Amino acid sequence: MKYKIESFKKEYAKIEEELNSPEVFSDIEKVKILTRRRNDLQRIIEKHEEFFKYQSQFIENENIASSSDDEMAEMAREENQELVEKIKKAEEELTELLIPKDPVDEKDVLVEIRGGAGGDEAALFAGSLFRMYSHYAEKNGWKVRINDSSQGELGGFKEIIFEISGENVFSKMKHESGVHRVQRVPETEKQGRIHTSTVTVAVLPKAEEKDLIIRNEDLRIDTFASSGPGGQSVNTTNSAVRITHIPTGVMVSCQNQKSQHQNKDMAMDVLRSRLLAREKEEQDKKNSAARKGQIGSGDRSEKIRTYNFPQDRVTDHRIKKSWSNLNVVLGGEINEIIGSLKEEELRLRTEEQDKEE
Repeated sequence: MKYKIESFKKEYAKIEEELNSPEVFSDIEKVKILTRRRNDLQRIIEKHEEFFKYQSQFIENENIASSSDDEMAEMAREENQELVEKIKKAEEELTELLIPKDPVDEKDVLVEIRGGAGGDEAALFAGSLFRMYSHYAEKNGWKVRINDSSQGELGGFKEIIFEISGENVFSKMKHESGVHRVQRVPETEKQGRIHTSTVTVAVLPKAEEKDLIIRNEDLRIDTFASSGPGGQSVNTTNSAVRITHIPTGVMVSCQNQKSQHQNKDMAMDVLRSRLLAREKEEQDKKNSAARKGQIGSGDRSEKIRTYNFPQDRVTDHRIKKSWSNLNVVLGGEINEIIGSLKEEELRLRTEEQDKEE
C-alpha cells in the first residue's frame, strides 16, 4: 500500500507540472484527460491520509486505554469503538478507488425499455420503470431527455428510449440491464388473478463521435411519417427517421422530435451507442477479468429482478437479496439496490485483482 501511494503522489506531482505547461494548456483534450486523472489521484491520496489518520488515532487510544487513568481509558475505549467503523469504511472506499475504473463508467447513458411478455400490462410496467428511473435521476441531479417512444394502448410504453446525463451515470445504472419481471393483479383483471409480465431494460454508455468512426456509405437512411398509439399518423410530413448500419444490420428509428434533422441526430446518438455497446461486449468476451468481474451473465435476456406486488417485495436474483416497500422503490428510491450491486461488483473485481497480483 505504501509503495502504491508514494507512486501515486509522484504521478500527481508530475501531472500538476504538465498542467502548468503552456504546450499542454493549448491541448483541450489532453487537459481534460490529465485533469480527470489528477482528480482521481487526489481522491486516492486524501482517502489514504484519512485512513492513516484513523489508524493512528486508534493505536494512540489503545495505549491510553491501558493507562492507570480510568476516566481517560474509558473515553479512549469509547472513541475506538467509533474509529473501528470509520477505519472499515475508509478502507472500503480506498479499496474501491484503487480498483482500475471501467473507462465508460463516467459516461452518460441511453436507456431502452421495451415491454415483453404480457401485452398491455407489460407496457404499463414499462411506464412504471421509466418513472422510477426518472425519479432516481432527479434525486441524483441528473437530466432526462426522451429520444423516442411508442405508447401502449392502455398507457405506458411499448418502447421508450431516453438519455440520462450527469456525473458517473453509467457506473450507477449499468447493472439495470436485463429482464425485469412484475407479478401483480392488472387493473383490467376482473377475477383478481395475479399476472406475470416482463420488461426488458438495456443501459448503453452514450457514445461520442470520437469513440468510433461510422462511414456515411455504411448507412441507409429512410424517412417516414411519424405515428401515435395504434399506428395512426400524427403528422403528414416525413419527419421520422430510420437509420440502418449496413455492416452490422443494427437499425434505429426516431420520430418523437418535430423536425427530420432532430430525429436524425437522436437516431445517430442511439446507433452510435448501440455499436459501442456491441464493441464493448465483444471485448469483454475476450477479456476473462471483465467476465469474472461482472454481476450475473451480462446477457440482456437474463432475468435480473422481480417486482412482486402481492408480497410487497423486490428481489434481485443476481445477488439473491430482497427489499420491501415496493411503491417506494418504484418512486425512485433505488439507492440501496444499486449500492448492493456496486458492492458485489467491487468484491468480484477485488478478488480478480488479488489473483492477478
